[in-house]
Amino acid sequence: MKVKIKQYMMWGALAISCASCDDQLRQFPTDAFAQDNFWTSESNTMIALAGMYRGGITYGTGVVPNDWWSYFGSIHLEFATDNAYDRRGDNSTYNRLTNGTLLPNNDVIKGYWSASYKRIAICNDFLQNIGKVPMEESKIKRMAAEAKFLRATQYFYLSQYWGSVPLVTSTLTPDEANNVDKESKAAVVSFVIEELKAAAADLPQFGALGESEHGRASKQAALAFLGRILLSEKKFGEASDAWRAIIDLGDNDIDPEYAGLFNPAREMSKENIFNLKYLGGQASNAMPQHSYPAMLGGWHLFNPLGSLADEYGFDDGTPFSYDSPKFNYKNMGANRDPRFRYTFVWDGSTFGGKKYVCHPDSVNSLDQLTYSKQATRTGYGLRKFFDESFTGGLVTDYGGDIPVIRYAEVLLSYLEAELEGGKAISQELLDQTINKVRGRASVGLPPVTVTDPEQLRTILRRERRIELAFEGHRLWDLLRWGIADQVLAGDFWGAAFPDSKRYPTASQKTDPLSRWFVTSKKFRKGQDETWPVPESEVNVNPKLGN
Repeated sequence: MKVKIKQYMMWGALAISCASCDDQLRQFPTDAFAQDNFWTSESNTMIALAGMYRGGITYGTGVVPNDWWSYFGSIHLEFATDNAYDRRGDNSTYNRLTNGTLLPNNDVIKGYWSASYKRIAICNDFLQNIGKVPMEESKIKRMAAEAKFLRATQYFYLSQYWGSVPLVTSTLTPDEANNVDKESKAAVVSFVIEELKAAAADLPQFGALGESEHGRASKQAALAFLGRILLSEKKFGEASDAWRAIIDLGDNDIDPEYAGLFNPAREMSKENIFNLKYLGGQASNAMPQHSYPAMLGGWHLFNPLGSLADEYGFDDGTPFSYDSPKFNYKNMGANRDPRFRYTFVWDGSTFGGKKYVCHPDSVNSLDQLTYSKQATRTGYGLRKFFDESFTGGLVTDYGGDIPVIRYAEVLLSYLEAELEGGKAISQELLDQTINKVRGRASVGLPPVTVTDPEQLRTILRRERRIELAFEGHRLWDLLRWGIADQVLAGDFWGAAFPDSKRYPTASQKTDPLSRWFVTSKKFRKGQDETWPVPESEVNVNPKLGN
């Protein structure tokens, strides 16, 4: 067996590579290393380390997710929720995850499954060989912890979306791989918890990472995934301890600028605990091509739903209402929670220096709201994640990172763990958590003072939805809260256009608010909470279908 090395760029100026197996390679070609000769130097080990971080990620546009953290693995997963809609229509395989038509041949679930087990295989190989390298013990210890962290994150996702899956911790022969058994969800969860604890013990703190190491795992990153799985398993006391540990380490903080966190301007912020790294021109983020409006040459695949937009209240802290004198149909961002303006593009707003025109009556606009143009399906576009001064190629030149863990999530999750664990909620705790998130300088919303558990739960869940919008959390949140069947059901709407002459006949359904009809969902309770093992995997190993 030989390991093929494909060079690429990541972590700023650090050149690293991706490893994959290929028995067809000639012996010792210039772009490959024989397995027996590979684990002999620190430089080779860094190449293997980089291969773990990259996993199955490819650059440019993609249809099927090749990683949980790539933009079409994390951000596009929001298509399956009440936050966003895939312009490609109801038959999009993302939409099918929750609209009552999910089948084992869905290529999205196959993409996630394959991506996880590819990275797991790379991590297993790394852990089996790292001890052979003549290198300082401290470096070996750290890299092994990184491998355990990366492997554990994959089993975290597998456990949350499939439940019972194969738990593979060593390199398998093809025959072994094709006959592997599934482990119970409880066993997988237990493994993840122990691996993350071990990784956290040996990883450096976030504050100790050098600039060139931004994107490598830290103690805080491992503790955050530990907090996630404990929160999902309703082990609220332990989850609270994990989230609190990150706070007590003191390396991270809420950034005063919300919008800048999601583009290259501030991606090195202390708030961004762990990002998927991109580098324009070499390891590019092609999300602008997928999401930009048609007026800027984009495909406008990503379309925020009105059900999310309507969650953003007014800047005085009062809830949103179409009847409020604060609301202006001609400028939907006026008087709103500032994060509305940082997150959405709407009719009449400016994006990339141009006026965005999507009104249903604007027949000459490329971005007119219809069911046929390569344009919005909801009356909204995506602003979050983009540097509007960017002028390069939409596929090849954008380098904005994708957030995986932010400190805002830590604070909101800590409050959730305390609340759901039955702790008495004090104003001091609110000020340390939710109010710190809402009170950042660029947002400046009034503080929350509600301590009643039922009322606070509603406020906290809304805040989490707004603050973490489109960062890939929403479906997981709905599933772990046990409300997916309530939320992902019925009709979904976009923006309202009460002055539209075309609306009564152009929208497939109408309502009294003149909101554009987008789609319907019918999440199947008792079935869609867990994904089926991909059909192609079961065909090879029928035991996976049990």
